[in-house]
Amino acid sequence: MNRFTLTIAAAATALGMAGQAFAGEQYIDGTGYAASGHDVVAYFSLAQNPVGQSQPAAIPGKADITAEHNGATFAFSTEANRDAFLADPVKYAPQYDGHCAYGVSKGGKVPGNPNLWRIVDDKLYLNITKNVVGFWEEDIPGNLDLAENNWPSIEPAPGSDSVIPQYTSAAPIK
Repeated sequence: MNRFTLTIAAAATALGMAGQAFAGEQYIDGTGYAASGHDVVAYFSLAQNPVGQSQPAAIPGKADITAEHNGATFAFSTEANRDAFLADPVKYAPQYDGHCAYGVSKGGKVPGNPNLWRIVDDKLYLNITKNVVGFWEEDIPGNLDLAENNWPSIEPAPGSDSVIPQYTSAAPIK
């Protein structure tokens, strides 16, 4: 290898390590799983309701079909969904490490409820409460712009350790 190739390789390694060092933590609730043990790939096959209407319930994952990503365990309802996730975890993992999209737009990390979801531009977003969903849906593009601008500065902070209000998860299925 010549000096230029070694320099590029060292820079790429340093950038990769720096990205890992500054990556934020995935939101994990009492289940011990990302997305409260629900199958994040399954959202992409659910019929999405129009803005202002509740979405279908999240699909529970199975405790024996899992994958690791971003320091968290994700559970899946099928091996095919797990394999799809492993092939492209960034595509399927909830945005903002599973934290509430509206919360991030306001500058903070609060839990994301897996039953309060929406896919926008082929990305999965979660919110914390039905009231918050209403605020978020008043201006999804504007709130996403705010969230995207806020995320770089709040991503390195620890994941939320709060509980999702009025929510318990029976997932993943044992």
